Amino acid sequence: MRLEGKTAIVTGGGSGFGAGIVRKFAAEGARVMVADINMDAAREIAVQVGGVACQVDVSDGQSVDGMAREALEVFGALDILVNNAGVTHLPAPLEEVSEEDFDRVLAVNVKSVYLTARVLVPHFKGREAGVILNIASTAGVSPRPRLNWYNASKGWMITATRTMAVELAPHGVRVNALNPVAGETPLLKSFMGEDTPEMRAKFLSTIPLGRFSTPEDMGNAACFLCSDEASMITGVALEVDGGRCI
Repeated sequence: MRLEGKTAIVTGGGSGFGAGIVRKFAAEGARVMVADINMDAAREIAVQVGGVACQVDVSDGQSVDGMAREALEVFGALDILVNNAGVTHLPAPLEEVSEEDFDRVLAVNVKSVYLTARVLVPHFKGREAGVILNIASTAGVSPRPRLNWYNASKGWMITATRTMAVELAPHGVRVNALNPVAGETPLLKSFMGEDTPEMRAKFLSTIPLGRFSTPEDMGNAACFLCSDEASMITGVALEVDGGRCI
């Protein structure tokens, strides 16, 4: 029960890595808000873990503010924020990615971190405690061709994690990131362009441990970094990638 008595928001918590993090947090004793743009998915996971479902568009300031208000009303105080919601564009030459897709990737993967920080960092500062965990990607460390602007958004997230950690450390707030490799999530097909045995084999050949990241892998790593066991760890971007970045 490493998170007993803790409260948490997990964005994109209705599926994939986010759902894995929600389940692990709840199993370790946390009360969790499952925040997702898909309310049905959020509600389904929340029911499973006895959590709270919230519909949110993480790229919209008013929506994020509403999520924060609801969490503080329900929980009274917040201990953990996980910025997990993310999108990608389909594999393409960098100059052929549409402006619409570029804007969407930057809004969901980048602007969302600013929006959640804007509304919740004052709360953490006031308590002189709190943990923020950003779900970045190995794409921000070892980019794959044809996913250029997605790669760049995750590189930004890693840098944001480090600068947030330095600035917020004097206030008792820790900020870390996780860098998963591609996993069995709704984004997998988008990363690969097409989900075929041949394409999966090509992706897996770049991962020394020979498998994708799983929601359970992410939940376990997230639980450690957000627990008091990691009280001396901040500014870290931990690779959960089966050796992909070696």
